[in-house]
Amino acid sequence: MTESKLIYLDNNATTKVDEKVVEAMMPYFSQYYGNPSSMYDLGGKNSKAVKEAREQIKDFFGANSSKEIFFTASGSESANMAIRGILSADRTRNHLITTKVEHACVLNLHKQLEKEGYKVTYIGVNSAGELNLDELYNAINDKTALVSCMYANNETGTIFPVEEIAQKVKSIDSKIKMFVDGVQAAGKIKLDVKNTQIDMMGISGHKFHAPKGIGALYVKSSTLITPLVIGGHQENGKRAGTENVPFIIGMAKAAELAQDSLNYESTEVKRLRDKLETGLLSKIYNARLNSCSNKRVPNTTNIGFEYVEGELILLNMNDYGICASSGSACTSGSLDPSHVLKAMGVPFTALHGSIRFSLSRYTTEDEIDYTLAKMPLIMDKLTKISPFQKELNDLKERKGII
Repeated sequence: MTESKLIYLDNNATTKVDEKVVEAMMPYFSQYYGNPSSMYDLGGKNSKAVKEAREQIKDFFGANSSKEIFFTASGSESANMAIRGILSADRTRNHLITTKVEHACVLNLHKQLEKEGYKVTYIGVNSAGELNLDELYNAINDKTALVSCMYANNETGTIFPVEEIAQKVKSIDSKIKMFVDGVQAAGKIKLDVKNTQIDMMGISGHKFHAPKGIGALYVKSSTLITPLVIGGHQENGKRAGTENVPFIIGMAKAAELAQDSLNYESTEVKRLRDKLETGLLSKIYNARLNSCSNKRVPNTTNIGFEYVEGELILLNMNDYGICASSGSACTSGSLDPSHVLKAMGVPFTALHGSIRFSLSRYTTEDEIDYTLAKMPLIMDKLTKISPFQKELNDLKERKGII
C-alpha cells in the first residue's frame, strides 16, 4: 500500500466489529467466564445472558419463538446443519433444488450430496441475476425433499423472492422444506420469517458488525432436523458443545444495532452506493454494470471493467488503500471467473475484470469521493498495458470517445 488511507469497500466479505459490540462482549471473557450449564451463580449469569441473546436474535429473524433459534459458528455451518439435518431426518426423498449462483457453502454441499447419491437440479438466472422461477417450480417432483435459495446474492446484491418461492413450493407439495441462506440479507433488509413458509434460515454475525466465528440458524418449530454435531444437551440437543458466550452476546448486540440502522441502510448507504456506481460508469469508458437488478440490497454493486484483469485492478486499488474484491471472499483465491457472473451471461470481455464494491454504515462520502478520484487513474494505467488495445479502441469508438 503506497498511501496511508484505508477505504474499506468489501463489507460483503466481512465487516468491522462495532465498538459497542466489543464493549458488550468484554465482561464475558474475564469477569463472567463460567460455563452456562453450571449450577452455580457464575454459570447462571451466563445462562441468563445467552437466553436474552437468543431472544434478541429471535426478534432479528422475526421468528415466533426463541426455541427456533440455534447458535452456530458460521453461515456455512448453519447451511450444513439445515440441509444435512433435513435430509437425515427424512430419507424417503432424494431430490434437491438449488440455484447456480449460491454461495460456496450451499453450492459445494450440493455437489458433495450428488456424490452421495442425491439428485440435484440447479436453477439458472437471467442477465440481471434474477432467478428463473418457472424453471424452479417445474423442477419439483414427488422425490423433492428440499429447496435451498439465498436471500441476497453475495456478489451482485440481487434479492431473491424467497417468501414467494416458499409459498409456491408449499402449495405444490407441503412436504418440501425450504432453506434460505440469509447471510447477505441480515442487517441490510428486514427479516420476518414468522409470516412466511420458510422452514430454515441461516445468518453469520461477521456480515453485520459482529465478530467472525458466530452464526445462527432459524428452524421453524414444526420442522424436524437431526443434529450435525453430536454430544451434550446444548442448543436443545441440536448442536453439542459449550456455548461461545462472548460471541453470542456480541452477535445479539450487533443484531440490535443493525435493526436500529435499517432505515440508514436503505437511504444513506444506498445513496452512497448509487453515487459510487454512477460515478464509475460515467468516468470509466470500459466499465459496465453487472448488478442490473432493481431488487438489490442497498450496499452492493458489481462493476465489470472490460479487457482488464481483476487481479491487477485489485492490486492497484490496494496501492491506494482501497479494499474490494473480485467475488466471494470464499473463492477469491481461485483463478476461475465468478460462477455467479458466468451464470448471468456476463461477457468474457468483462468476466475476469469484475469488481464487487460493498459498503456499510461506516462508509463515508469522502471515501466514495476518494475512490471515484482514484479508480479512473487505475483504469487509465491498466488499459494502456492491456493486450487488447484494438478491442479497447473499438469500445471507445462505439461510445463516441474517439
